Amino acid sequence: MASSINASTSGAGGVITTADNTGILNIQSAGTTVAAIASTGMAVTGTLSASGAATLSSTLGVTGNLSFNSGYGSSAVAYGCRAWVNFNGTGTVAIRGSGNVTSITDNGVGDYTVNMTNAMPDVNYSSVACCNYDNAGGMTDASIGNQTAASCRVISHDIAGGTKYDLHAMNVSIFR
Repeated sequence: MASSINASTSGAGGVITTADNTGILNIQSAGTTVAAIASTGMAVTGTLSASGAATLSSTLGVTGNLSFNSGYGSSAVAYGCRAWVNFNGTGTVAIRGSGNVTSITDNGVGDYTVNMTNAMPDVNYSSVACCNYDNAGGMTDASIGNQTAASCRVISHDIAGGTKYDLHAMNVSIFR
């Protein structure tokens, strides 16, 4: 079924047009196309340009994968950070900022569980932990322990001896 959308505004506004039977939506400003969105089956492709020079292309495919060209010459699937948290691991554990994380469980000295709001589809995700603290002159590190679809375990410890420590600045990111 072909459809047509024609809308316009006066002054500094833009014009949104699509030609019948093409399936392409063009967004224009001052006579220059600033975005063209084409629908092919279930895939949607969009192209945005700034002053006709810089171009950002992105595709949202039928599988829901977002692909884009970030300046490397070809489009590739974007794998995003699905959960992240910055928290204070000393005293009463406190989240400073987070995305898709409901809480942190304090399992004991230097041992935490990051609990996700929306679980991953499986345990085959990548998680990264780091800490920003020098413990009494010794370097500390953070490691990932057990991962489930809904949580991952994080251990903060001394690099040299492996002694666990509660640390002031803990950071965890989960990618899928």
